[in-house]
Amino acid sequence: MTLLARLDRLPLSRPHYKLLLIGGLGYTFDGMDSAVVAFLLPSVKAVWDLDNGQLGLIGSATPFGFLFGAIAAGLLGDRIGRKKVMMYALAFYAVFSVVAAFAPNYEIFLGARVLAGMGAGAESAIIAPFLSEFVPAKRRGWFVGALAGFFSFGFVAAALIGRFVVSASPEGWRIAQVITALPIVMLLWWRRSLPESPRFLVIQGRDTEAEQVVAKLERDVERATGRPLPPPEPTELRPATETPKVNLLTALRFLWSKAMRRRTAVIWTVWFVITFSYYGFFSWIPTLLVDRGITVTKSFEFSIIIYLAQIPGYFSAAWLSERLDRKRTIALYLTGSAVSAFWLSQMDAPWSITLAGAVLSFFLNGTYAGVYSYTPEVFPTWIRATGTGLSSAFGRVGSILAPTIIGLSAASLGFGGVFGLTTAVLGAGVLCVLVFGLSTAGRSLEELTEHGAAVSTAEEMTK
Repeated sequence: MTLLARLDRLPLSRPHYKLLLIGGLGYTFDGMDSAVVAFLLPSVKAVWDLDNGQLGLIGSATPFGFLFGAIAAGLLGDRIGRKKVMMYALAFYAVFSVVAAFAPNYEIFLGARVLAGMGAGAESAIIAPFLSEFVPAKRRGWFVGALAGFFSFGFVAAALIGRFVVSASPEGWRIAQVITALPIVMLLWWRRSLPESPRFLVIQGRDTEAEQVVAKLERDVERATGRPLPPPEPTELRPATETPKVNLLTALRFLWSKAMRRRTAVIWTVWFVITFSYYGFFSWIPTLLVDRGITVTKSFEFSIIIYLAQIPGYFSAAWLSERLDRKRTIALYLTGSAVSAFWLSQMDAPWSITLAGAVLSFFLNGTYAGVYSYTPEVFPTWIRATGTGLSSAFGRVGSILAPTIIGLSAASLGFGGVFGLTTAVLGAGVLCVLVFGLSTAGRSLEELTEHGAAVSTAEEMTK
């Protein structure tokens, strides 16, 4: 029986839920950091007398930082370990959030927001592949989807901070950023509680350490369930160890090799489609609706309804991903997003626009739950963090382009045309994942990635 077969046969129990909480809190604060910027803009505009161009740069600072943070986290995660990157990323993000809070001028504030975004992007990119390596195959889709669902709590928290902290005093925008930096205290807990991924340890040749991690997890699960552990399924599969040293060049060569390019193309396309649509919607919907004379978009109630709709979106998709398979869940929620975007384009009344916007939020975030589950499953262990990081980074290109493209489209196509464009982008994503996507539900990570042409390609690259 292999070490990883022992890991995969463990029933989900308290030790796994503890990991879910640890990673989920990381995603909560990542989401909060991303969303809170929108509530800071009016204050910093007044403090430094900024024009719209400067405000636009602040709005792009976090996704720009996310792009580079995701790439760095993937490369480092496959070289120095998942746990170290997760902890360093949290510290980096928290430190620069404090720098932004006390920034004396626009330039320092902008630079600090980019760097805080890098930390948040690195953490966001590493948590899902890291924790997916602990979870049994039969529950991995639900686990990682639920993990991504914690982003929604961060967005709701940001709306509450915007309403009750930022607007409460002239210095509220500074206090808000100090609050977003508070998770740095979690490092004390993470340092003691987080084990390194056994799969990472195995490919590094650190079998003794991997054995210690798995044995402790087995003891904790047995204690939590009060029952003997089930027998593992016989398998000889294990992560490939004859692999090239991970850097950006070797990663790109492998991911776009003949053996991997279909998987890479599908996952990069889905990341781009969902991130383009998501950021296009959330960055422009208030402006587009105000242009139509609908003042409801200025209200706290509109924001909180839209953000609250994320929560059932994430967790319903996490539940479905085990029953429909990841690729079908992604296709279903992308389809729901496309229909909702078209529906929104046809609405005029404030209540119907709010409802359609909430439904669109539900489906967009449900898609993210499926994507976060799906991405780590399609890449081998030796390059899983890098593959996930580069996929997320490519999606961030969509978040950077979306505000500009949709802004230009709004001028020529109008309100309906903007959401018609979003519908077309989402429809392309549906076709891509249904036709070319890989079915992953219920299959071990080694079964999906550690044999056949992909491993042969990796071995050839080492010669």
